[in-house]
Amino acid sequence: MNTLFTTENKRTLVYILIAYTFSVALRMVWVYQFADAQSMKFAGEFMINTNDGYFWAEGARDIINGISQPNDLSPVTQAASQLTAFFSRILPFTFESIIFYMSALLSSLVVVPIILIAKRVHNLEMGLIAALLGSIAWSYYNRTMVGYFDTDMLNIVLPLFLLWSVIWAVDTKEDIYLLITAFDILLYRWWYPQSYALESSFWLLLLLWTLLFERKSIYNYKLLSIMLVAMLNIDGSWRFGAIFALFYIFSQKKSEKYIYHILLLSIGAYFITGGFDPIWDKLKAYVFTTTVAKDEGGLGLHYFTVMQTVREAGHISFETFANRISGHIVTFMLSLAGYLWLLYRYKIMLFTLPMLALGFLALTGGLRFTIYAVPVLAFGMAFLISEISHRLTNSKALRYLFMSLATLAVLYPNYKHIEAYSVPTVFNAAEVEVLNKLKDIAQREDYVVAWWDYGYPIRYYSDVKTLTDGGKHSGAVNYPVSYILTRPQLQAARMARLDVEFTEKSFQPLQKGKKRFSNIEEMVKAYGLKDPQQFLKALGQNIEMPKKSRDVYIYLPLRMMDIFPTVAIFSHIDLKTGKRLQQPFFYKSTNFRQKGKDILLGDGVRLDKEKGVVHIGKQELPVKRFVKTMYDEKMQLHTEISNIHKNGLSVIFLSSYRIFLVVDESAYNSLYVQLFVLQNFDKKLFTPVILTPYAKVYRLNI
Repeated sequence: MNTLFTTENKRTLVYILIAYTFSVALRMVWVYQFADAQSMKFAGEFMINTNDGYFWAEGARDIINGISQPNDLSPVTQAASQLTAFFSRILPFTFESIIFYMSALLSSLVVVPIILIAKRVHNLEMGLIAALLGSIAWSYYNRTMVGYFDTDMLNIVLPLFLLWSVIWAVDTKEDIYLLITAFDILLYRWWYPQSYALESSFWLLLLLWTLLFERKSIYNYKLLSIMLVAMLNIDGSWRFGAIFALFYIFSQKKSEKYIYHILLLSIGAYFITGGFDPIWDKLKAYVFTTTVAKDEGGLGLHYFTVMQTVREAGHISFETFANRISGHIVTFMLSLAGYLWLLYRYKIMLFTLPMLALGFLALTGGLRFTIYAVPVLAFGMAFLISEISHRLTNSKALRYLFMSLATLAVLYPNYKHIEAYSVPTVFNAAEVEVLNKLKDIAQREDYVVAWWDYGYPIRYYSDVKTLTDGGKHSGAVNYPVSYILTRPQLQAARMARLDVEFTEKSFQPLQKGKKRFSNIEEMVKAYGLKDPQQFLKALGQNIEMPKKSRDVYIYLPLRMMDIFPTVAIFSHIDLKTGKRLQQPFFYKSTNFRQKGKDILLGDGVRLDKEKGVVHIGKQELPVKRFVKTMYDEKMQLHTEISNIHKNGLSVIFLSSYRIFLVVDESAYNSLYVQLFVLQNFDKKLFTPVILTPYAKVYRLNI
């Protein structure tokens, strides 16, 4: 009992409380800034600010309600949803408050393993400084702020606890850390199934450490074995039992004779149950990316890969990389120097290398990985500060003064980032009002067609099915949805019905020996064709449609105007060859001004009203039509169309939005422009259900 309440342990607890409070408090800056922003609230509660959060919220909601329709993709078996549902049942707060604040409260736990790791190298001051910096550095803050309801809230906390247990296990050789390390792996895998790669990296480093420094350590071989058992790619309940069984075996002295046999069996089981396959799959997805992917077998159709359009998977500059990890490029370089010094002084800290390496993968794999390097280089900065302070003076007061001032200096750019990082909620209140209203109109088995960015929020607020979402958005899945949104109404309507019916058909069991291909390929084959171009051409002609099994709704938000060109990319590709097809021309301007007879739209684009031409760079193109739209006091849309030339581009002025669009004929005739911008719908194909300036919903009639 006396050892539990030592001065060092008390200081550890105090430092953890200080750092945790600091981390949570800084995340409340966003709440303070937007306290009066009613557009970011629904039913009086703040909404979340990440699309993926609605996926986990949907699962938690369905767990609480005890209902989830077949094939709705609701994550009722996923850890984030289960933990959220648990908190919702035991805490006296609304569900909306829980999903909004949960990230800030759980992610701030990162300070605990940081300080505990520092305690192992007997430098608690380093731990406190690292915890303060690591908990609010750009990348970590961005992905764990209030409202960022995603698995990132524990994706760094849990591997840091694993790192802590491995370091303490290797350093103390206490049996309890065999169990703790194994259970850390179990918990990490339960929360984040993709943890397999990082777990394997820790194991490989431990193996290398053992071979280089502690080849005769029986304890290390026990640790290697039990880690492998915990890492097996099998059901968690089986691994849980196997861990206890192995721990019992290790408690028997005679087991040490067979430690190498046990390790070899563990290695064999690791490879039999998956080995490096899951790791290789992730590397292919984020590192060895391609623009176009080809379906193997069947017709061999080509699709545009989604990774090319996901910002967090894109290449980033070194400055962005450094800022996201340490807050400033100078801080980053100093942190790196301090980290190298730390490794030289305490070789046990070499176990941080897997997380640092994963963080540096951001240079090629995208900014999402920078979060892993944040706590590691925070150790480097903290060690540098603490070491310099001890070398500057023998005065404890002056040392603490220097450490305080230096810590404030490295925290300052991160605080300024937090102050300026005013990210909005995923949807505004008006958009959510539309989806909430749709919930009372549509049935749970009905589909809403929308771009994948909006899939999760639609499912959460409207309780319907979607064709694509943040987790289901491969090129093959996106192709038909892109086609629906960017093609003329007849072809779009038919594709919408076909994609919904073939999606439902894909849930049916396959006959033995048969392979399921993409919906587009299945459609082509269903009509007795081999050429996808013949099928696409037939959509605009006489073609027999499948029997309607449910209602289909088209969701068209104003915000899609910003990504229309990106949406169009996915269906403007030759399915047989993978070659890009001519993109619809779609230019949006909100920063325009009048200059004489011209309207300057920006980016070298100007409209000459007198001649009726548009200048794009050095090109002069005729304007076929000028369209002006406006909403009256009753929010009814009115449209004025002036035909100017026989051919050319169309200029659309959305006066109520203060937006200019310059589009070619392909974009002008697209479903999105016709139904959202102009509300010019074919009554045989569509029925308007909800029409607002922010979002419009139509029911498919065929």
